[in-house]
Amino acid sequence: MERRQTKNRGWVLASVMLAMFLAAIEATIVATAMPSIVADLGGFRYYSWVFSAYLLTNAATVLLFGRLADVFGRKPIFMVGISLFLFGAILSALAPSMLVLIGARLVQGLGAGALMPMATTIVGDIYTKEERAKIQGYLSSVWGISAVTGPALGGFFVDVLSWPFVFWMNVPLGILALLGILIFFKEERSTEKRPVDFKGSLLVVLTVSSLILLLVEGGGTLGWLSWQSGGLALFSVLGLSLFFYHEKRVKDPMLPVELWSITLIRYANLTSFVTGMIIIGVSSYLPTFVQGVMEQSATVAGFTLTTMSIGWPIASTLAGRLILKIGYRNTSMAGGVSLIIGGILFSLLTPEKGPWFAATGSLFIGIGMGLTTTSFIVSIQNRVDWRTRGIATASNMFMRSIGSAIGAALLGGILNSRLAAEIERANLEKELNTNSANLLLQESGRQDLGTEAAAVLQQGLSSGLQMVYAGLIVLAIVSFLLILRLPRKED
Repeated sequence: MERRQTKNRGWVLASVMLAMFLAAIEATIVATAMPSIVADLGGFRYYSWVFSAYLLTNAATVLLFGRLADVFGRKPIFMVGISLFLFGAILSALAPSMLVLIGARLVQGLGAGALMPMATTIVGDIYTKEERAKIQGYLSSVWGISAVTGPALGGFFVDVLSWPFVFWMNVPLGILALLGILIFFKEERSTEKRPVDFKGSLLVVLTVSSLILLLVEGGGTLGWLSWQSGGLALFSVLGLSLFFYHEKRVKDPMLPVELWSITLIRYANLTSFVTGMIIIGVSSYLPTFVQGVMEQSATVAGFTLTTMSIGWPIASTLAGRLILKIGYRNTSMAGGVSLIIGGILFSLLTPEKGPWFAATGSLFIGIGMGLTTTSFIVSIQNRVDWRTRGIATASNMFMRSIGSAIGAALLGGILNSRLAAEIERANLEKELNTNSANLLLQESGRQDLGTEAAAVLQQGLSSGLQMVYAGLIVLAIVSFLLILRLPRKED
């Protein structure tokens, strides 16, 4: 039976949107500040782990929290998510080293694993099917609206204050969202007792963890042909196989197999996996390209991401109306076309083209993400009932998160390998290593390196990031082909 709150819906929506604001700020402000963070804390080779650690616990737990919400209710899981997220943010702000920061990001990602799907699910619960397209459009737009301030604030904190402020600013916002849900969200939970598939959750955590470790360290600390890499690969495959075997036999699975038998959900989730790789490729490494190769300030680097954050809310708001007029499939196709345009622009990006060219590519990526994400969430929530809405929503979030995690790991591996190859080609292995790229991210560091060393590192960064962005056009085309497989009607 559908349970729908009618009183104080506006306050609940405001609290949920504020919580989503945290996630949007997280996605851009940290990326903008990362060059300064790594310049201060050191350890450039761990650069991708700052993103991968967050995405790892996010992806590994999002399904569990989605199922827990269907069993115990949205409100307690939402509050746990915000609390963990804020605790991780405080630890990140106080981190004295890159390894401590990575540990803090693991905690923050754990909170996000509960926070993000619950925010979207709560809105799906309290609004009718006819209202969801419009409201989910607003909710999706928060990712963009708040992210407009993210890069600008990130650049401001780095240039005027200090990088810990990018984490401290989450605290007051998170407390407000927590109080809003605590006071205004009145949830009627089902009295039906349902088991929680903790064994399936454990298999997901182990499988995802081993896969991310392989992708991040493979070719670097761990050789691709080493026994350690082989063991991690085997463990990933075995864990995935055991997960599907277990899920088919358990009475109340964490990820019901019948969800994947629904064509709409299957292809929406697969597309989200690919777009997760696209978004991490842009947001994680564009500031490094702009600061380290183009030699621009952190504020300018933030601007190149801000345009993506402008396109996202505009497209999300528009998607809510388009879904009602032309359907979710056509709206998703329009988003797919925009992603291809953005991918083409990034594949052509060179240092000489400057920040405006990069910003234009970001704009089209943002438009594509706004149109597709809103379409997928609305269509999925309309397709299922209250009893499975939490896990259905979480499954889409999971696929995008795991795509981002794998994308961050793969792209980080490509970047590190290109840097190492360029250093070896110049016969500067004794003087430089991948961590030397830290010095490129600040003007004083570039001067300390000297002309030759700086040129070698810039060439390595440039060629590595160009390989990363060449892959974006391939991913954009794949996402469009998957969108074409969506059914023409939701039911």
